[in-house]
This record gives sequence, structure tokens and C-alpha cells, in this order.
Amino acid sequence: MSSLTHFDAQGQAHMVDVAAKSDTHRIAVATGRIEMQPATLAIIEAGTAKKGDVLGIARIAGIMAAKKTSDLIPLCHPLALTRVAIDFVAACTSNTGASGIICTATVETIGPTGVEMEALTAVQVALLTIYDMCKAVDRGMTMTGIKLLEKHGGKSGSFVAQT
Repeated sequence: MSSLTHFDAQGQAHMVDVAAKSDTHRIAVATGRIEMQPATLAIIEAGTAKKGDVLGIARIAGIMAAKKTSDLIPLCHPLALTRVAIDFVAACTSNTGASGIICTATVETIGPTGVEMEALTAVQVALLTIYDMCKAVDRGMTMTGIKLLEKHGGKSGSFVAQT
């Protein structure tokens, strides 16, 4: 594993200088899951949540979060994103009976640094938005499995998580 890039020779935190790096097409895909009671999932799927279209609003929140990542994570570079896609899939685990929604965020840019943090931030804020919109009926929801699935572009090449 390489050394941490956000520290200088004296151990002080700093923003990585990417001025000499070439612009390349960069893609990152992250995922996460929010688990909930089956009745909560039924409300979301039926579109009868009191606060409105849960997944539609969570999608917009995820997109906004990707765009604002550098405002939230101190050493992230502000990036001109070319694409943010947020997808949701309802999921039930038959062996445990757990109900939930899987969120996947795909983020792209053409630039000197990657979009992994933007994809991870998008997933987490989208899941938090689902929690916020449904907490009146299910305060026991939990978010799990948030991780980077893959990233492409740049000097370090591609990464694909082991399944």
C-alpha cells in the first residue's frame, strides 16, 4: 500500500496537488443498503409516504451530495462532474426476512482526480434521505454495506471490489 497522500513531509494535512496530472475520464460506482421493516418498504413502493416520493427525493439528494462533496470532505477537490446516476432496487433477503433498498451511485468526470468520494457521498446521503423521510414509521432502519464497487481512470488504473 502506498503512503497517505494527504500529508506532507512534515506530517501536516494538505490538499493533494493535481496540477501536473493529466485529465482522464474517471468513473466511480458505490453502493449501500438501508434495511427496514417490510411495511416501510411497502409504503415506499406504493408511493404513500406522507412526505412524498421517497426514492425521487432521495435520488435528487444523492445527486446534490455528489456535487457538494468538496464542501463536506475538507481535502476533496471541487470537481466538474459530467454524470451522476442514482439507482434504487428494493431487496428482500429470503433467509433473514430483511427488507431494504439498495442504492447504487455512478459518478463520472473528465479531470485530474477521481470521483470515489463523490460516489460514496451520494450513496450515503441518498440513504440518509430515505431514513429521514420514513423515520416516522420506522426508526429502526439501518444503513449497511456502504462501499466502493469500482473505479476507473487515472494513473492508478482500475479497481473492482471483490464480491
